[in-house]
Formats: sequence, C-alpha cells, structure tokens
Amino acid sequence: MQEAVRLRSTAQIAGHPIHPMLVPVPIACFVGALLTDIAYVVSAEIMWADFSAWLLIVGVLFGVLAAIAGLTDFLGNRLVRAQTPAWPHLIGNGLALILAIVNALIHTRDAWTSVWPTGLILSVITVLILPVTGWLGWTMVYRHGVGVAP
Repeated sequence: MQEAVRLRSTAQIAGHPIHPMLVPVPIACFVGALLTDIAYVVSAEIMWADFSAWLLIVGVLFGVLAAIAGLTDFLGNRLVRAQTPAWPHLIGNGLALILAIVNALIHTRDAWTSVWPTGLILSVITVLILPVTGWLGWTMVYRHGVGVAP
C-alpha cells in the first residue's frame, strides 16, 4: 500500500486523478468518428462526414486536456516514469492524438475527399491504437497502483 501513496497522481482534484476522468471522452469521440466515417463511405450522406468532423474536434480538444493531465502525472513523479508500461502508454497516446489532429484537419476538406480513403484510414489506425494504450493505462492503475489512493 505504501507504493500506491508514492505513485499518486500529480494532476488531481480533491484527490481524484484528472487523466482517467478525461480519457473516456476522446476514446468515445474517436470510435464515433470511425463509425460515422464508415457510415459516410457506405451512404455518401454528408451528415455522417459532418458528424465525423465534429467528433474529431471534440475528441482532439479533450485528448489535449487528457494529455496535459497525463503528462503532468508522468513528469511529476519519477516513480510513475519508472513503471514499465508508462513510456509505451505515453508514446502510443501521443501518436493517437497526433493522428487524430491530422485526421481532424483532413476532415475540413469537402466530404468525399475528407473521408475516403485518408480520413477512414486514419480513423481506423487511431482506434486500433486505443485498446493497446488503454490496456497499458489499466496495467499502470490496477497492477502498479498509479493514481490509486491508499
């Protein structure tokens, strides 16, 4: 239990880590963007491309906030950085966020060229990264006690 105290989250509100509170929003938005990209490719209905663009923008905004909180935790405690899954979690989430930012910029073009093929490919790659980084984050919390109160 003493290690859990030393692995407390640096970015917190009333003892609750901020990073895990924020990450569900970009995850849901990026998965939603993939689904709406698929719906657009199948139907050619402009509404789906618009939904994708909005989901990506919201996902990127919350992703940046989650990244700031996660980076604060990462840089704020050398014991967190020493955990085996910490670096791959950081790098994978950074890559997913960069891909989502590029995807959001691509989705500013007209509907067909914003989704097919580049937007859809970026959405697929981004969503495929998320289970890996999510599992690494889960490992840090549930196996290593990062951010867990005693």
